Amino acid sequence: MADLLKLSSRLIDTGIADEPSNRLTGELSEVADGIAMIEAFSHVVLFKSADGLVLFDTSLESFGGQVLKAMRGWSDDPVRAIAYTHGHIDHVGGAAAIVHEAEERKRARPQVIGHENVSPRFARYRMTNGYNVAINARQFGGGRGRISFSTAPDRFGPAEWIEPDTEFSDRMGFATGDLRFEIHHDKGETDDHLWAWEPKRKAVVVGDFLTWVFPNAGNPQKVQRYPLDWANALRAMAALEPELLLPAHGLPITGRARIAKVLDDVAGALESLLKQTLELMNEGARLNTILHAVKLPKEVLEKPYLRPIYDEPEFVVRNIWRQYGGWYDGNPANLKPAADAAVAAEVARLAGGAGALAKRARELSAAGDHRVACHVAEMAVLAEPDSHVAHAARADVYEARMASELSLMARGVYGDAARTSRQLSGKND
Repeated sequence: MADLLKLSSRLIDTGIADEPSNRLTGELSEVADGIAMIEAFSHVVLFKSADGLVLFDTSLESFGGQVLKAMRGWSDDPVRAIAYTHGHIDHVGGAAAIVHEAEERKRARPQVIGHENVSPRFARYRMTNGYNVAINARQFGGGRGRISFSTAPDRFGPAEWIEPDTEFSDRMGFATGDLRFEIHHDKGETDDHLWAWEPKRKAVVVGDFLTWVFPNAGNPQKVQRYPLDWANALRAMAALEPELLLPAHGLPITGRARIAKVLDDVAGALESLLKQTLELMNEGARLNTILHAVKLPKEVLEKPYLRPIYDEPEFVVRNIWRQYGGWYDGNPANLKPAADAAVAAEVARLAGGAGALAKRARELSAAGDHRVACHVAEMAVLAEPDSHVAHAARADVYEARMASELSLMARGVYGDAARTSRQLSGKND
């Protein structure tokens, strides 16, 4: 078993992120007497009670077998309950393996606990299956690599969705054997999120409210996130003065003061973005102005649990605008815009053709002005979609942009654009 608490303490106390904090080993580590964590794409947190096991989350469908093997290496007790911290597929996909194991062993089916919005989320996923397949391929770099998000390439999510049989709206108590949990609902990354308090060990199970990266409160390709509710949830957790924090991604954390510091830092980052964005919105600023004005200090983003390597502050600002201001960005031309291709054709005519735009895009990229370079490269291919020269320039520009970015979300989108144009340029080497 890995000493996860020792590792997390060192990373937090030194502020040096010199080892991975999000590990996908598939291994189980006991972090306290009767409490364990299986490190998977989304971790599984296990509590051992006198009556059996309580699980928080089940990881991806493709990790179900590993989760079962790791769990059974620790305990052969029956699984009495599974609580979904929220309905994302990396948290619920492995549930079928656990439920079917109970059936095969002629044990009682585990109780499945979830917020009342989990089942509607599953229904939405089924309605938007193709869209979710496409955006996850793009977000995670154009391919699933060694992580299988589904057992079928054209399906988003598990083959079998295990629905909650115990739903709640705000708060609920839950007990099994000698263990008692207080289950709380708060919005954050999702509208169906829960977190749990186990008072006996002063342990808080936080799901994705803390993920050891900058909060996934922006995500440009996904539905609304809730930064204010997220920060409020972290403050509520801190008020309980936990001594053990158990996340669904990243390392568990021990120590009251250490946990309080982490929760305060993450909540404070979200609150700062919210305050800055709303102040500018209230002054009548456009979204584009706000995106370039709102910042967080460099030292905040260098903390081992706040690095913007998945989501990033700029995307969170967009989500704040969307939540409080709607989709109109303040630019009248964008209220009922012309087709992008029509605007690009006009600009190309003024510039002397798509070739001139492609040349200028390369110059801007070489000078490090990646943002403007991307706009100009897009116009080049929109003006002349069959131009190999324009697509070659666009591919180079987006490859340079991708190399300059930290967040997986930005790198995924830019990488997808580069690959598409590289193929259309006729130069696939």
